[in-house]
Amino acid sequence: MQSATNSLTKFIPALFVFLWSTGFISAVFALPYIEPFYLLFLRIIMAVGVFGLLLWWYKAPLLKGEQLKHQTVAGLLIHGAYLGGVFSAVQFGMPAGVIALLVSMQPLLTALLLMKSASINAKQWLGLALGFGGVLMVLAAKGALAEFSLNWQMIAAALIALCGITFGSLYQKRYSGSVNLLSASFVQYIATAVLMAVLTFSFETQVVDWQLPLILTLAWLVLGMSVLAILLLLYMIKHGASEKVASYFYLVPGITAIQAWLYFDEQFPPLAILGLLLSLVGVYLTVKTAPTSD
Repeated sequence: MQSATNSLTKFIPALFVFLWSTGFISAVFALPYIEPFYLLFLRIIMAVGVFGLLLWWYKAPLLKGEQLKHQTVAGLLIHGAYLGGVFSAVQFGMPAGVIALLVSMQPLLTALLLMKSASINAKQWLGLALGFGGVLMVLAAKGALAEFSLNWQMIAAALIALCGITFGSLYQKRYSGSVNLLSASFVQYIATAVLMAVLTFSFETQVVDWQLPLILTLAWLVLGMSVLAILLLLYMIKHGASEKVASYFYLVPGITAIQAWLYFDEQFPPLAILGLLLSLVGVYLTVKTAPTSD
């Protein structure tokens, strides 16, 4: 029985990568029927309810004082800016595979923010160059560079998403300490719900076309993404895989691109495939050879 359990746990990272990649695809499925901030507001409100039950079930502590403040800030960045940016970029016309690739540059941006020039070795510089060059190759192959010059909104949304996940992760790492992850997620989701409420009731109409694709997608976003994917992440961290979790995110753009090709016939020509591979190698080299920090 123990052997069978161990065998099943080996598939958890792969399942996590698949679940996370579906978030970009879900945005494409849902947004024809609902505005992005209202979709996120509904999703986060439902997630707050689910995590509230989990908090009660596992008797996790409610956060107070400094940690309440820190997790609020982290939630606004990691969930609010990141999710809001991603869904807005898709709403403005950015292909799911492209936005997935752009936000996957988060480890490279993090490395640039944390590293001092004197500490960057040759392999890290090579990794940064390959990662940046790979992204440019993918964008050029998909004709996205020319499109970007005509649509500044999607650029701004993608940059907000990238900066949100980058600075939010750095903030979380610096101020979280040993905070209970269920408690932290609960506070982060509440803060994000408030932000999305302000955005949707300020700039959107809340008009929804309740068709079956939207209902199924919303259910998946809540249960598959906000609950199951997060619980898998917590499981990996709990069982000592936290140092490997970052590397799993680098596989998300490729899985997203495959799904976008299957569902939406988004073309992924050979040059784009080569660019994706270069970017993944670049991120791997940068992170693998980076100095370990506490």
